[in-house]
Amino acid sequence: MDFPTLQDVNLEPLWEDGVNHKIALKHDLLFSQIQEQKVCILTHESLAVSLNHLAKLSIRYPIYLVDKESFVRLKNKFLEIQTGSDFENMSNTSEELIEVEQDLLEFIQNSQDLLSSEASAPVIKLVNSLFFQAIQKGASDIHIESEERKGEVRLRIDGALKKHLDLEKSIIGLVINRIKVISNLDISEKRVPQDGRTQLTISGKNIDVRVSILPTYYGERVVMRILSQSAHIPTLSSLGFVDEVTYGLEKLLNHAHGMILVTGPTGSGKSTTLHACLQHVATPDKNIITVEDPVEYNAQNISQIQVNAKVGLTFSAGLRSILRQDPDIIMVGEIRDNETADIALRSALTGHLLLSTLHTNDATSALSRLMDMGIENFLISSTLLGVLAQRLTRKLCPICKTPTTLAPVHMEELDLPNNVTYYKAVGCKACDFSGYSGRQVVGELFVITDEVKGMMKEGYNDHQIREAMKNKGMKTIADKLRLMLIAGDTSYEETVRIGIMDG
Repeated sequence: MDFPTLQDVNLEPLWEDGVNHKIALKHDLLFSQIQEQKVCILTHESLAVSLNHLAKLSIRYPIYLVDKESFVRLKNKFLEIQTGSDFENMSNTSEELIEVEQDLLEFIQNSQDLLSSEASAPVIKLVNSLFFQAIQKGASDIHIESEERKGEVRLRIDGALKKHLDLEKSIIGLVINRIKVISNLDISEKRVPQDGRTQLTISGKNIDVRVSILPTYYGERVVMRILSQSAHIPTLSSLGFVDEVTYGLEKLLNHAHGMILVTGPTGSGKSTTLHACLQHVATPDKNIITVEDPVEYNAQNISQIQVNAKVGLTFSAGLRSILRQDPDIIMVGEIRDNETADIALRSALTGHLLLSTLHTNDATSALSRLMDMGIENFLISSTLLGVLAQRLTRKLCPICKTPTTLAPVHMEELDLPNNVTYYKAVGCKACDFSGYSGRQVVGELFVITDEVKGMMKEGYNDHQIREAMKNKGMKTIADKLRLMLIAGDTSYEETVRIGIMDG
């Protein structure tokens, strides 16, 4: 058989509806158009396999042979079309998902030869299964890291990273490319950081995924934050705070104007608390507008703005626009700079109730943080209603937690009673061998009373104000952690990680 041969051509793919292109690609059978004529494109290396598959199809197009480089170029274009289909088209059948971690490991080992491109079925199946297992395990983040000889997948479950599985070095790039495709990112760009997002539907749940890609020494690493759009926004009482904190927060939310801040590190549940507060005050006669990065909860009864720095929609720009929308209650996702802080406090001064977050270690540190941003002392004391500092503490697995003895030096340091049984984490199948199951929120509520305003006027620093408030009976995060430790709800190691030593 003598077929016409083309050398060094740049052909465009012809996507035929009646052809299963996934199978055709496996047999190195491609389709294109030459001078408006539909043709089959083959290569010398796989001629027999391609012709064998073509014989089974009812297609009778002229056959052209091309050099290997031209063929690979065309094949990549086909792969791009194929991978463009989103997860929403994904059926939750056993062909698409691997539900058990052990099965996934076996699948990876047995599919090495098939993992030829980011669009091949095993790679798609592998990425789908990573998402599925992360959601099944209740993970908030998926980390995919490139190392010198292998790749590693870790999941953040209950606030702590846990190794999920290892991937071969050859596979890791394909997995990252697949994630780039579904997040509309540039596959060819591997030198600069990229941020994107994607939506998928798994087991009937709408999942919004925020994707961050960073180039590192051994290759790219990906962190994906899973945001559950259809998640139920909890009520204030169901958040898990002690009654005094819940009651104090409800009292603050009754104010018509002023500013309420929620502080804590990343992943401490600040956004969840803010949305619970908004749902508590949301009534048909109130205009509630938020500016967030990203919108983590899709609330029906409030207007939500998504920050977009690329087009100049920052927190400060969004906040300025909100003030022209006649709002009653405003929520700013985070006060990051002095401009946002200044507009926020002035809007709280002019008759709006404003809720926001700050990154500080404790509630009283919010005062010095705002001062560092250049906010005048009088403006803080006249607008700030209160500050809630919070943490999420992992609870010990009730099935496998084991009694333990704490070192006398630790008992003395934390003033712990001797007649109590303390527990440590062990790990079992029920808790995925982490030793912990679920999380408990702990918080301290710092209310700006007339006494606090007086201390601020006299120039007291936040440490002095904190000591004064503790003497007045303010229960700190450290106090709550100590009670959890005594009750046997958590371990000494976890309380130290969360901040029992901070006082």
